[in-house]
Amino acid sequence: MRILIVEDDTMLSQTIQAVLEKEGFSVDAVTDGASGVDYILLNVYDLVILDVMLPVQDGYQVARTVRAKGCGTPILMLTARSAVDDRIDGLNAGADYYLPKPFDVRELLACVHALLRRQGGQVDTLVYGNTALELASSTLICGDRRMRLSAKEFDVLRLLLQSGGNNLSKEHILTCVWGYDSEAVENHVEVYVGFLRKKLRSIGSNVRIEAIRRLGYHLEVDGA
Repeated sequence: MRILIVEDDTMLSQTIQAVLEKEGFSVDAVTDGASGVDYILLNVYDLVILDVMLPVQDGYQVARTVRAKGCGTPILMLTARSAVDDRIDGLNAGADYYLPKPFDVRELLACVHALLRRQGGQVDTLVYGNTALELASSTLICGDRRMRLSAKEFDVLRLLLQSGGNNLSKEHILTCVWGYDSEAVENHVEVYVGFLRKKLRSIGSNVRIEAIRRLGYHLEVDGA
């Protein structure tokens, strides 16, 4: 599962990231509200950990903006402002839970797991054709065959599965998986699509990754 941290305190952000990665999560981090909005709206995250006091846009503005655009990703709001009115403002802005600073790491993890559980089966597995992608373990499943994917393979396939068969451009995949500030190029997408095609074939999947020139990639099911 993939989590975004939007926090301008670099030391705190790095601490949270280390804790979450130790738990097996894939974690990205940005340090201002405007970047937070851009990343959240990529719709590749299972959870957002959002500070209130941020440069450019504060956390309340970030939450309101992404909710207004239809983004339903759970938001765990962190802030040193712990007055009742502040908590109410955070929840009204679109946060799902409000955790005052300072907090115990165990409480943070409990909140993260609770918010992820609240989403139910939708976050456990993505299914297409005779194939499933188990999100918690990054595992590709077809019948009794299972294959673990690398982090980038998982992110690319997950994005394709979530697209519902619609075409995704290489540029879009590159931005969603590698990030805005990455030095990766479109060839990286082609390489990982190649890896995924081999793994899908190797487990007997009836799912194909099809390419359309200038439009990008989409999924198809053999015989459908």
